[in-house]
Amino acid sequence: MSAQIRPQPGIMDIALYKGGTSAIAGRDDVLKLSSNENPFGAGDLARQAYLRAGHDLHRYPSTDHAALRMALGAQFGLDPERIICGAGSDEIISFLCQAYAGPGDEVLYSQHGFLMYRISAQVAGATPVVAPETDRTTDVDAILAKAGKRTKLVFIANPNNPTGTMIPLSEIMRLAKALPKQALLVLDGAYAEYAAEYDGGAALVDTRKNVVMTRTFSKLHGLGGLRIGWGYGPGHVIDVLNRVRGPFNLSNMQLAVAEAALADTAHISRSLSENARWRDWLSERLTALGIPTDYSHANFVLARFRDAEQADACNAALLADGVIVRQVGSYGLPECLRVTVGDEAACRRVAHVIGMFMEGQA
Repeated sequence: MSAQIRPQPGIMDIALYKGGTSAIAGRDDVLKLSSNENPFGAGDLARQAYLRAGHDLHRYPSTDHAALRMALGAQFGLDPERIICGAGSDEIISFLCQAYAGPGDEVLYSQHGFLMYRISAQVAGATPVVAPETDRTTDVDAILAKAGKRTKLVFIANPNNPTGTMIPLSEIMRLAKALPKQALLVLDGAYAEYAAEYDGGAALVDTRKNVVMTRTFSKLHGLGGLRIGWGYGPGHVIDVLNRVRGPFNLSNMQLAVAEAALADTAHISRSLSENARWRDWLSERLTALGIPTDYSHANFVLARFRDAEQADACNAALLADGVIVRQVGSYGLPECLRVTVGDEAACRRVAHVIGMFMEGQA
C-alpha cells in the first residue's frame, strides 16, 4: 500500500465476506447446499421474462422502479410509495448504514446475525455491537441491554440466518417500543416467506415510525444470481434512502424478471410446500442420527454436532461424497453445519452420507 494513498480508517479491518463454496476440485457431480438456494431454480415466468429482457439491453432502466414497486404493493398490500428496490437486500442494508450510521455511532445486531450487518456498519465508519442470543435465538432483553445513546440501527433477521430460529411479532413489537428514540429497527426478512403466517413485519412498519423491513428475491424466487431486493419503511426513511441510492441501481432485466417472479404463483406454491416437507424430514432424520437441530423457519437446517472437531470431520465426509454444505464458524458456531434444504434426492443423499459418517463415529 502506498504511504500516501490510503483508504478511510477502519476499511482494512473489515473481514471479507465469503459466500458458500460452490465447487470441489476434480468433481463434476457436486451437490451444492451451501447458499440456501431454491433447488428448483427460477420459475418459468421469470425465465421467460429474462429472455424477453435481452432485447432491450441498450435501453436504460427506469430510475423509480415504479412497475416493480406497484407489483410488490399489490402482492403484499403495501404502499408502493414506501418501497425501495436494491441489488439484493444487501444493498438496502448498506443504504441504511450509509444514511444513518457513521463514526461515533453504533450498529447493534444479535450474536449469530448475518455477517453483512457488521461489514456494512464498518464501511460506514460505525461501531458494530453484538447482543448475546439465548439458545441460538434472538433475545430482546439482551438487545435492549446493549442499546444506548449511540445506537442508530438495530438489525434483526427473522427468521435468522444461519440458525433458522425466529421470535414472535409480540417480541418484535416490544423491542420496537423500547428502543432509544434515535434508533431504527431493521427487520431482515430474507427468509420471511418460509415462515408460516408471517408478514416479515410489514404490518408493524405501518404502525411505527422506527421500523424498516427488507426482503429479497434471492431465496424463494430462485433469483440469487440477479441480485434483487427491496425494502419497506416509513416515508421519512424511504425518502432518505432514495437520496443515497444510485439512479440506475437495478437493470431492466432485474426489474422485469422480479415482476414476473411475483406473478408465478405455481412456482411459489411448489417451492414453499416442498421446502416445508423436506425441511421437516431432514430435521427429523438428523435428530434420529443424534444430531439435533433447532426448528427451522427457513429453507435450511442448522445441524449441531458434539464439537467443532466432529463438525469438521462430517464436513470432510460430505465433501468426499461431492456434497457442499456451509461451515458457520464465522458466525460463532464452529460445532455446526448449515444445510440447505434441497429436493428429495438431495435431502436423502445428505442424510445417507451423514448417517454413514455417524456410524463410523460409533
